[in-house]
Amino acid sequence: MNSQAVELHRRIPEWFAGNARELPWRDSGCTPWGVLVSEIMLQQTPVVRVLPVWVSWLQRWPTPAGLASEPSGEAVRAWGRLGYPRRALRLHAAAKAIVEDFGGEVPSTYPELLRLPGVGDYTAAAVAAFAFGRRETVVDTNIRRVHARAVTGNALPSPSLTAAEMRLAASLLPADAGDSVAWNASVMELGAVVCTARSPRCAECPILDRCAWVAEGRPEPHYTAKGQAWAGTDRQVRGAMMAVLRSAEGPVRRELLLHAPVDLAAPRPAAELDPLEALHRLQAVQEQMERALTGLIADRLASENASGVSLPL
Repeated sequence: MNSQAVELHRRIPEWFAGNARELPWRDSGCTPWGVLVSEIMLQQTPVVRVLPVWVSWLQRWPTPAGLASEPSGEAVRAWGRLGYPRRALRLHAAAKAIVEDFGGEVPSTYPELLRLPGVGDYTAAAVAAFAFGRRETVVDTNIRRVHARAVTGNALPSPSLTAAEMRLAASLLPADAGDSVAWNASVMELGAVVCTARSPRCAECPILDRCAWVAEGRPEPHYTAKGQAWAGTDRQVRGAMMAVLRSAEGPVRRELLLHAPVDLAAPRPAAELDPLEALHRLQAVQEQMERALTGLIADRLASENASGVSLPL
């Protein structure tokens, strides 16, 4: 192992030991189910938004069996405004698989975890590592960014995960299982709070003098990162429509979803809007409204019968 890797392995976990955020899924008493729920919720969603939903989720469903016994629509309702609500359906499906195939206990190995619906390479590796202490190569966007800057000298990792990035991550993983878990967690945390994509806090970095990107003069990214639009998109309309279904006590008539039942001429503060009015104040064209509803039903995030549209039963 070269001196660069030795220093990274020493300094980053030491920094983590004194600076890590106190998060409930990192607590030694957190169950593997709690870790799995956190990993699914944290995909493309910041910690500050996940925390209250994770806490309420685990209070309601402390075991996979609890969630599996309820309709999938309840998982979607409890998902709230975390976004990408299909993740709620995947967690519900994973809970059922855990009950049916693993006796109600979250499986502990990477291959077994991959058998769960909605669990991919990253999530399987993360749960095996953080819930069961196994030596697995965990690679998320934060880890990739630290590796890119510290080792390769790039301002950002590649737009999507590459084989070269996986090889680099595997080569940096400590041989000892316990050390590997600490390494994965500490590099992820460094990327999340210090080595951020925008405005990295280099002065606080424990490996500043070992960072290849800094040594090369902090060059600009080798590509232009594209942000995701929100306003006016189908995703915005779908999200607003889901808010209506989550708040409803029963099925909502299709015509209420697709046609404004209120006068939209007079402006009103957003805080005063109920979900249905908020949906229609987006003023989406009829084609987009219908496309959003059709998509929700096709994705099994909503169901429709003679009574109207509701969360999946």
